[in-house]
Amino acid sequence: MLEQAFAQWQDELLGTLYYLVGNREDAQDAYQEVFLRCWRHNERVAQIGNLKAWIFRIALNLGRDIRGAGWRRRRKPLPEDEAILAAQASDRSETEASRREKLALVRRGLMDLRPEEQEVFLLRQNGEMTYEEIAKAINIPVGTAKTRMRLALQKLRAALVPESAD
Repeated sequence: MLEQAFAQWQDELLGTLYYLVGNREDAQDAYQEVFLRCWRHNERVAQIGNLKAWIFRIALNLGRDIRGAGWRRRRKPLPEDEAILAAQASDRSETEASRREKLALVRRGLMDLRPEEQEVFLLRQNGEMTYEEIAKAINIPVGTAKTRMRLALQKLRAALVPESAD
């Protein structure tokens, strides 16, 4: 059951961890660590009401630990990665290029959020947790969770608006 859940939510978990730790390699390491932490409690899985929320809560806690401990390494993409991405982008239609550009803006906007806004946003969007579950998971009032989400959405909307050339 746990293996199936991780396979189903792999992309969302990796994406969440990427935003929390800052690079792909550390996100992949953290993903494996989240699985191990969940596996240690495998006997409890059948009793968990919202398995996705439980897994994402563990991922969030690990991501926070990594970010707070300075465990992550600051890296730039390898030049060959950039060349591959550029070549792939040139092969896509304008619609796909536009979609990727918007996605890049969202990613950049998400990276610019305060860590507490990122956490609430990622738990809500990727973890599909309710505000009550988020509040309980990170030990804050429900109103604070809603406020952080509102602020995150405002900042992300602003990131999607192209800058005007005055």
